[in-house]
Amino acid sequence: MKIYSYKDLTKQEVESICLRQLEDDVTILERVEGIVDRVKTEGDQALFDYALAFDKVQLQQLFIEKEEINRIASTIPTEAKTAIDTAYRNIKAFHASQSYREDKIETMPGVTCWRETRAIERVGLYIPGGTAVLPSTFLMLGIPAILAGCKEIVVCSPPQKDGKTNCYLAYVAVLLGIEKIYLVGGAQAVAAMAYGTESVPKVYKIFGPGNRYVTQAKQLVQSIAGTAIDMPAGPSEVLVLADETANSSYIASDLLAQAEHGTDSQTILVATSSKIITDTLAQIELQLKELPRQDIAAQAIANSYAVLVDNLEEGIEFSNSYAPEHLILSTDRFEQLIPLISNAGSVFLGNLTPESAGDYASGTNHTLPTSGFAKAYSGVSLDSFVKKITFQHISPRGLRNIGNTVEVLAEAEGLIAHKNAVSIRLKLL
Repeated sequence: MKIYSYKDLTKQEVESICLRQLEDDVTILERVEGIVDRVKTEGDQALFDYALAFDKVQLQQLFIEKEEINRIASTIPTEAKTAIDTAYRNIKAFHASQSYREDKIETMPGVTCWRETRAIERVGLYIPGGTAVLPSTFLMLGIPAILAGCKEIVVCSPPQKDGKTNCYLAYVAVLLGIEKIYLVGGAQAVAAMAYGTESVPKVYKIFGPGNRYVTQAKQLVQSIAGTAIDMPAGPSEVLVLADETANSSYIASDLLAQAEHGTDSQTILVATSSKIITDTLAQIELQLKELPRQDIAAQAIANSYAVLVDNLEEGIEFSNSYAPEHLILSTDRFEQLIPLISNAGSVFLGNLTPESAGDYASGTNHTLPTSGFAKAYSGVSLDSFVKKITFQHISPRGLRNIGNTVEVLAEAEGLIAHKNAVSIRLKLL
């Protein structure tokens, strides 16, 4: 892990180290374009072929249905079932609180405007299943989709070696009332949901994190197929800001929690002293030895870095430039920093708030903007699954009040038909 001193960095150097390194994007784009185009033209056959090529599974059909889902779900260990139930309740409670009805506003006497919420009718949920299978992501996407009232929810996840799904995803499907899971992964799943195939329905918006191929595919179908996406959600990342009140073993565990997602995950430590950095690196070495995915985590840590700052405020300044997916404030003085945060996907406050709590069960959504997109995007929420439609009504009194304003502005813009649409009504009042 490379170490930088913030005060010695120029503005250009800060911008440079904040860039996510995606050197192979051109190659990935070319591969993804080929996958998307083939799924578009060949449909199910392409999906069967890609399952064999990428997942090493010869599928007989591209989905499993309710009876099979229930059978697989019944094999879930009791402890895991209880944990998923708890996470389900917390996530549902948090997202349900985001639903509200807006008031009608009379902008001037007789002119009433308001907005109403409508669910996106057909949504696609991509649940990763490569080096790690993520039932937590299924909860994070499925719960707000159900709460929003989406009429059709298409779920895609890569097949397991037995050509099915695992008991954890199956149990979540039962909880959510999802009766079909499509056994499709990677860029091909995104393409299938964007264009539709003989088996996989076309959707209006695609949700879910994934590797660079999935991220690239989502961005591609948004531009060429007109399919909306939640956000560019690529490799996972965390930035930990720590001072002398932090515990280095906690910091190390948080950094490793992100690092084990994948070799391209990024873990950043920003600390107010060299001792915190040294102690944390020592703890990383100790904890790394105990991890089943230590090779993956070690490679991610090697590609990450630490930044030495003079104080917490300077650390927040760097964090806002980096715009992390996850920001952990490992300090007892987190309250004073909250107003200074402008760019972050989700923030974890204090030394007893690990990022993994948000990943699984605290209630907030873990599908978050990465690669600096937290400067402009929010994480997934109930709002992600709905549209807001504006309405207005003008009474006779309202038309008299607003009519001249519209006429004058329309004439100023040279749009006389716009003016006439008001004038013809005013004459009959």
